[in-house]
Amino acid sequence: MPDGSLYIEQDEELINSLRQNSSAKRKAEEQLFTKYMYFIREGMHRYSLTEEEAFDAYSDCILQAINNIVTGIFAQQASIKTYLYRIFNNKCVDLIRKKTTNKQGIHQTAEISHWMEMISDAAKTVVQQLMDKTDIEILKIKLNQLADNCRQMLSMFAEGLSDKEIAYAMEYKSADVVKTSRLRCLDKLKQLYKY
Repeated sequence: MPDGSLYIEQDEELINSLRQNSSAKRKAEEQLFTKYMYFIREGMHRYSLTEEEAFDAYSDCILQAINNIVTGIFAQQASIKTYLYRIFNNKCVDLIRKKTTNKQGIHQTAEISHWMEMISDAAKTVVQQLMDKTDIEILKIKLNQLADNCRQMLSMFAEGLSDKEIAYAMEYKSADVVKTSRLRCLDKLKQLYKY
């Protein structure tokens, strides 16, 4: 088994690559993503999550870790593996809490649906069309604020292409990397909706 200094050296190389704006960054992101994918199975067993839920928690974990490394929040007081493991466990616990909370609030109706029930079918169609049109216009504005690769990836996904097909078309290493990148793009899109 390698000594601790080798792990520190490998972490340093990875951190330096992630902080670059080059192809080395993308390669480091892929390396980080694939290196600890076994966390997904661990999350499934430890927290009784589905594979998709564990994968989403893992993807969120990687995105947060990359952001924290790039912005300097990661203070290197622990190894990357330990740091990722803490984030991943917190993401799994958050997911369980969210599922539990959603089950309790499932019978609450949204205010808009209450009003939609009170109007006639003809008016309902018109109101729904106006809402849909407004939503599409807002979405277009928000999408235009994203980077080109995010826009392209989300458009391809919306058109029904699989992550594997997108990986091939956009020359990504794997469908898993596309899924992580797509989730990152969706997260950026969600952030734009908050402002």
